[in-house]
Amino acid sequence: MNMLSAEKVQTFSGVMERFREINRTFPKSPEILSAKSRGQKVMGWVCTYVPEELLDAAGVLPVRISGYAKETDLQDGTAYFYVNNCSFARSCLQLGLRGEYDYLDGFVAGSTCDAARRLFDLWRHYVPLPFSRIITVPRKYSEKALDLYFAQVIQLKKDIERHLGIEITSQALMRSIALHNESRALLRALNDLRKLDEPPIDGAQTTEVLNASSRMPKEAFNDCLKVLLRELEGSKLRHKGKARIMVAGSALNNAEFIQSIERIGGLVVTDELCTGTRYWYDPVSFTDSTDPLKAIARRYLNNFPCARMYPSEERFRSVLRLVREFRVDGVISQTIRYCSPYSNDLPLLSDVLNRNGLPMLSLDVEYGTSGSGQILTRVQAFLEMLEARRK
Repeated sequence: MNMLSAEKVQTFSGVMERFREINRTFPKSPEILSAKSRGQKVMGWVCTYVPEELLDAAGVLPVRISGYAKETDLQDGTAYFYVNNCSFARSCLQLGLRGEYDYLDGFVAGSTCDAARRLFDLWRHYVPLPFSRIITVPRKYSEKALDLYFAQVIQLKKDIERHLGIEITSQALMRSIALHNESRALLRALNDLRKLDEPPIDGAQTTEVLNASSRMPKEAFNDCLKVLLRELEGSKLRHKGKARIMVAGSALNNAEFIQSIERIGGLVVTDELCTGTRYWYDPVSFTDSTDPLKAIARRYLNNFPCARMYPSEERFRSVLRLVREFRVDGVISQTIRYCSPYSNDLPLLSDVLNRNGLPMLSLDVEYGTSGSGQILTRVQAFLEMLEARRK
């Protein structure tokens, strides 16, 4: 494996620079291309309901599919998608159509929303790959729903084994579970630092870390993050703000959007995003007597809920738990236009936050927006209101 040990990483000027370089060069990050050049299979995945451990246990490098790191023209993506499909899906497809993901050996998606479903269909047709599968994801947390999802995971395992001509053993699954649980524990430790009055890492930097986590081998990422945590624990750097902010809503990969909030005085201390907290929040729990594949299925279906899941109360309880733990003053909801799950959920979330005395600013954005013009004006006014409330 092309990975850096914790000792070797220490010779670099800073782990954050490494993460930023990975993100700057993505989708064709050196770590991904290096794995490919060594003969390792690379498969893209969309949606946090796709079990990474299963791909990793098969010897595959899982890479999370995302779109452009900035708001840009989506002429190619819009040519195949209706314009009233979310710009995240159109951005991902455009990168695929333009060959930016031409190293992929496979593509796995979850049928979690209409845009994800259509992205898979279009990708399979116009960017054909040797392996492509989509799994059905229930909208409930019941045991019957788990049985349905577990059956999907079993079938995905069989399809991968048949395609690669291998057996994914229980030992390989347990090794992969341990690796990914370590990553989740490290990300939790990183985010725990953000609970401090003046954390040593800000929201934009945390976004860079999260982006890199699914764009490089997990072993290398964990080594880097261990070093970063040691550096932060001994750092005298402190970040302050007018108000402690949670960012909620649709997929968000652009660290510049978070940075734009922090430049004008906000301090983003937590989030409710599939590209953030929801990605790492819950570990896979299992014992020696547990079927590791069933444990993986249970974790992914019952993880910190997406807005698509029903009933919504479980998600709202999770959001309020973060609000309390990170002492959030206000929530900024950024919803990508035509993102049906989060658009439909927004009034319900607003009502819950209002009943709990927590102000929310709702922003209607395009995927990749960096925050400028009218958006910044509204954020500035929101921060000033929160600052006045604290006095």
